[in-house]
Amino acid sequence: MGLLNQQTFICLDCETTGLDSKADRIIEIAVVKFTFSETLESFETLVDPESPISATSMSIHHITPQMVEGKPKIQEVLPKVLSMIDSLIIVGHGIRLDLAFIAEAAKRYEIPFNMDKLTTIDTLRLARLYGESPTNSLEKLRQHFNIEEEGAHRAMSDVTVNIHVFKYLSTTFKTIEQLLERLKKPILLRTMPLGKYKGRLFSEIPLEYLRWALRGDFDQDLIFSIKTELQKRGKGNRFEQSANPFLQL
Repeated sequence: MGLLNQQTFICLDCETTGLDSKADRIIEIAVVKFTFSETLESFETLVDPESPISATSMSIHHITPQMVEGKPKIQEVLPKVLSMIDSLIIVGHGIRLDLAFIAEAAKRYEIPFNMDKLTTIDTLRLARLYGESPTNSLEKLRQHFNIEEEGAHRAMSDVTVNIHVFKYLSTTFKTIEQLLERLKKPILLRTMPLGKYKGRLFSEIPLEYLRWALRGDFDQDLIFSIKTELQKRGKGNRFEQSANPFLQL
């Protein structure tokens, strides 16, 4: 079995023009190859997206069109990024979205990249499993674990914080196999992570909203948590029916 503290990982983060991996583009990427004891290699660059940057995204990362003008294009950057990734385990916060952007860029320029073959560790899911931070955003986790602030919300600063957060969140696991096996199973969420009832306990959310949300394209943890709550209410309803002899009158 592979001890966690003897593994080599990749942590990466992308800043983008928006949140749609098919329509939007990468404007900054940072990649760090690391072990639990040291940083082995790092790479970061701004990227000319050759497309507009949304005002919403700019308000988060503060990367302006002027900053990316004349920077490398993504097809020039990807070979370096993919060579660093190689076959290593990739760590990231909501990592599937970052990889979706990379996959779309690779597809666009016919650069070989098979996202489905990669092994990933999503620190967002690890944080849900940990369950002791008020919210599971990278910034809140940084504050929760008293990790030193790295500055602006930029790709490399997020990667640096993410590596520290990963080390804290994985302390309950001894081997990489134990960690990966646990992440195969869905994680029961305490509160709704998104939408109009964000932050509310599932028990406080109206039944019709839960039924509607169940039809959404959400991750396995949210779907599992909604189904669990609906099952609880189903059992509760059946108990009320059996306990109340006047219900059918």
